[in-house]
Amino acid sequence: MSIATGQATVMAGITRKRRGILSRIIAHRTDYLYVLPALIVMLVVIAFPIYYTIELSFFRTPPNLQMRDKIWTGFSNYSTVLNSSVFHEVTIQTIIWTLASTFFAFLLGLGAALALHREFVGRGLLRALLLIPYVISAVAASYVWKWLYHSDFGVIGALAVQLGITSEPINFLDNRQTVLASLIVVNIWKEFSFAMVMLMAGLQTVPDQLHRAAQVDGANTWDRFWHVTFPHLKGVSMVTILLLMVANFNSFIIPFVMTGGGPADASHIWITHIYQLAFGRQQWGVASAYAVILFIVMMAFGYFYVKALTRGDEDRAGG
Repeated sequence: MSIATGQATVMAGITRKRRGILSRIIAHRTDYLYVLPALIVMLVVIAFPIYYTIELSFFRTPPNLQMRDKIWTGFSNYSTVLNSSVFHEVTIQTIIWTLASTFFAFLLGLGAALALHREFVGRGLLRALLLIPYVISAVAASYVWKWLYHSDFGVIGALAVQLGITSEPINFLDNRQTVLASLIVVNIWKEFSFAMVMLMAGLQTVPDQLHRAAQVDGANTWDRFWHVTFPHLKGVSMVTILLLMVANFNSFIIPFVMTGGGPADASHIWITHIYQLAFGRQQWGVASAYAVILFIVMMAFGYFYVKALTRGDEDRAGG
């Protein structure tokens, strides 16, 4: 009897909860009508392409993408992707690209934010100059750096020869050993300004009286940074790192414009390799399976990003 009573109580609670949700929906039905057009657009622009990509990942499709000619293959496309030696190589390159770009962009951004947080003459002008890499078009920046890296006419190679660093211009983009590092440098230059802006905003939350108190107590510059400044930057640092990782993991323009994934796939990352499979080799099913794997990874990043954003609210609620 006690078990049956407990089950009845639980079911009654669920029923009341459902009725409460339904009553709130009915009460706010006019509000839902206002957002209905946006929801329809999201379904068409976002939900349908995701569904279509997942569907294609289970089929082998002809080059002309005639859906009536597609053949069901189950998880064959996923097996093809995961067992490919190129996939393993591109995955390693993607990890190197993402971690190196994120780490050094964040580190440079932190240094720039700390330097620009102090008052000095020309600080506003220097801030504006350091924002240029972030606001400039990624396509334009890629072409500019492509010419800077040019083995025959590039400024960097010419300076290296004039300064006696090398006897001949360095082949940055046509060498398997140097191409990925060269692209990472460009990506760091492009992104560190974003980290700088985010961390400068975080530095505004550090109370000046804590710095003054630590200085009175004899704390040196490093101790003040580590024990006073850095704890106040933990939240914004986590959000910045996650945003940089998402952007780098899904980065396309710089590697595609500068090298197209070459030479010999040495600068391919996941997103550029998916593009090559789909629009270069027209292997739509394999490319779709690849894209689904990328989507799952991006969803994982999104989960941690939301957790980082809501951590402060949870802490305040718990307090």
